[in-house]
Amino acid sequence: MSDERKYRHRGYQQESGGDREARRPNAPPPPKKEGPRGRGFGAPTESVFRCAVCGGKRLIAEVIEPATTCSKCGADLHTCANCVHFDPGVRFECRRFEELPARIGKKRDRNDCALFDPKTVTEFAQEQAASGGGKPSDARSAFDALFKNI
Repeated sequence: MSDERKYRHRGYQQESGGDREARRPNAPPPPKKEGPRGRGFGAPTESVFRCAVCGGKRLIAEVIEPATTCSKCGADLHTCANCVHFDPGVRFECRRFEELPARIGKKRDRNDCALFDPKTVTEFAQEQAASGGGKPSDARSAFDALFKNI
């Protein structure tokens, strides 16, 4: 006479599995949006060299000699820390360790390594001329600048 189920609410151990499929018809997936996807996809970018100590920018076209120093902090730039091949997880902390004649002890000190290749990063391009000048001075003017072109 009584129901043998432990719980009597709807959906608990249903006898037929077809009810669930009947409620959700097989509709086609929504159409994909056209245009850029993700943060900054399609935005203008630039490749720059940054100092490993202070993060100061430097032109890629400028050659980095062993005696070159950062104009912002004065640190040496011809170092292992500023090299593309620097990797703390491999032997001698250099990906090209097979070609290295000897281990370089201090990675932030100037060296004469022939394998040095400056590390460049790709960043969003700074377009101050297109946006109408520099940064807004206060939060209210920044907020107004968001809706300026509407």
